[in-house]
Amino acid sequence: MHHTKSYTLPEATKKLERYCAYQERCHYEVVEKLKGMRMIPEAIDHIVAHLIQENYLNEERFAKSFARGKFNIKKWGRKRIVRELQQREISIFNIKSALSEINEEDYLTTLDELAKKRLDQIKETNLQKRKKKLADYLFYRGWESHLVYEKLHELI
Repeated sequence: MHHTKSYTLPEATKKLERYCAYQERCHYEVVEKLKGMRMIPEAIDHIVAHLIQENYLNEERFAKSFARGKFNIKKWGRKRIVRELQQREISIFNIKSALSEINEEDYLTTLDELAKKRLDQIKETNLQKRKKKLADYLFYRGWESHLVYEKLHELI
């Protein structure tokens, strides 16, 4: 029989402090983690309130860090970042705040470098298919369609 360890309130609190200190978390992740630990709703509310009060948990800070990381490391566009933050139940206010972390000039430079690099890897010789392959790649990463179409026009 699979036995899930049961946690006292102080144990669970300590565990979640470590969980949040390791990397930025959002409320949604913290609540899911506590549910997985079989904590009752009252305990979950209590621990979440504590984490916010002690500044282990800060939704705006999470959103900003998430946006910076996904843009800088994964080269995601704004649409993908927004979609992923919405899935984590981040407020519109904090999503806007997160997007302001991305410098417009860096954004366009990154799109340019990403598109050129990907185009070099596409072996397709048919121009239409080449365009489609590049477009699909950029859309998947969440780049806005008007920017993608401008870039295709420029490069192909």
